Amino acid sequence: MEPIAKRMQKRPLLSAVVGWLKQITGPLIGLLLLCLVLSLMTDSFLTKNNLLNVMDQVTVLGVMAIGMTFVILIGGIDLSVGALLAVSTMVMGALNAYAGVPLPIAMLAGVMAAAIGGFANGVLVVQLGVPSFVATLAMMSIARGVANITTDGTQITGYSAWFSELSIIRYGGLLSATVAFFIFLALVCGVLLSYHTMGRKIYAIGGGSEVARLAGIRARAYTMWIYVFCGVTAGFGGVLLATRLDSSDPSAGLGWELDTIAAVVIGGASLSGGVGSIGGTVIGVLIIGVLRNGLNLIGISPFIQQIVIGLVIAFAVILDQLRLRRG
Repeated sequence: MEPIAKRMQKRPLLSAVVGWLKQITGPLIGLLLLCLVLSLMTDSFLTKNNLLNVMDQVTVLGVMAIGMTFVILIGGIDLSVGALLAVSTMVMGALNAYAGVPLPIAMLAGVMAAAIGGFANGVLVVQLGVPSFVATLAMMSIARGVANITTDGTQITGYSAWFSELSIIRYGGLLSATVAFFIFLALVCGVLLSYHTMGRKIYAIGGGSEVARLAGIRARAYTMWIYVFCGVTAGFGGVLLATRLDSSDPSAGLGWELDTIAAVVIGGASLSGGVGSIGGTVIGVLIIGVLRNGLNLIGISPFIQQIVIGLVIAFAVILDQLRLRRG
């Protein structure tokens, strides 16, 4: 019988699938165990309505975490995503409410505003050599200021009915348009990372940008556009959040950069770069969403919830460090 390793060499698709399954096994087991425990602690957890509610709640975080996955894969970090989300939702709201710009165009403008922030991050990191932590920390402060200046710190409410319905109406009784967008984006980016040459180049940059450059990979260009893409996903997050809340608030996304990074790390990505997957990130997002939802159903204080989620993040990072030492 032909050994499986030899069969995998002859079938790149099989090799990619097996590698992907290995990456998500740990987080998936953690998610299933968490669901089992919560289902035993409360009867309302495993109901259809509650599970659909979890999906609605994690959509914004999930879209942002997809962009963050690319950044972490190349060994970077982006602390500005929460503030760029606020910029996106405020630019969209201001253009629509004060300038009379049609909402679809205002939505696109909001995403573009966040993309500009991502581009600025890329310039600081790639062109000026500023460490990603410092560059994006500065952008977080700048973007938060821009979000408040846009409307002088005023909240915008009362969007068109069709806009709010994007996150309310469940097509087929299951998926809203916003959840469907999250799933579609995850599938496209997952295929891109696993089966496209671009994905292999991104992993190579994370393994060592200088080695990747010597191998002919345009590491600087890829890094630049990955930060832009992370800004774009933060921009989409701002639009999706506005559909859920039917409002735009300059304080939106405050602290979300930590949840976004946590979801990627809990999903099995390494903060050192080169390790991670979109599938793992989606599971990490679901773990955070399920954990918060379950703790709310049980009646745990929000302050205790912060401690629990912090411990989960610390555990994920410890596992990452142990994996690196073994490697």
